[in-house]
Amino acid sequence: MARIAGVDLPANKRIDVALTYIFGIGRKTALKIMDGLQGQVEAATRVKDLTESQVGLLSGVIAKDCRVEGELRRHVQQNIRRYIEIGTYRGSRHRKNLPARGQRTRTNARTRRGRRRTVGSGKSIAAKA
Repeated sequence: MARIAGVDLPANKRIDVALTYIFGIGRKTALKIMDGLQGQVEAATRVKDLTESQVGLLSGVIAKDCRVEGELRRHVQQNIRRYIEIGTYRGSRHRKNLPARGQRTRTNARTRRGRRRTVGSGKSIAAKA
């Protein structure tokens, strides 16, 4: 099992698919990385078949060219904090834990708003007991 950018890649996956397990690398970026390493690492190679030098080469390219994992998460959090500080509409939506990109909230939006809280049902059961 190869470890790149602090992430253990699944051993039986092709390397171009396995790179997408790293936060900040999608299919398109993974294919771009593989094109940059033409001849040195084949995209169809399984992770378990990679040599140490190939893993080092991949790690070096990702560290140099891509913002991934902790650095990317920190960057996104700084952007959200900046929106909140300057008082934008988007920042206020983040502060209230509501969708920030125009989605409807009258129905749905449960992922962002959390579990549904019913009004009054808990009190009436407790009062009867």
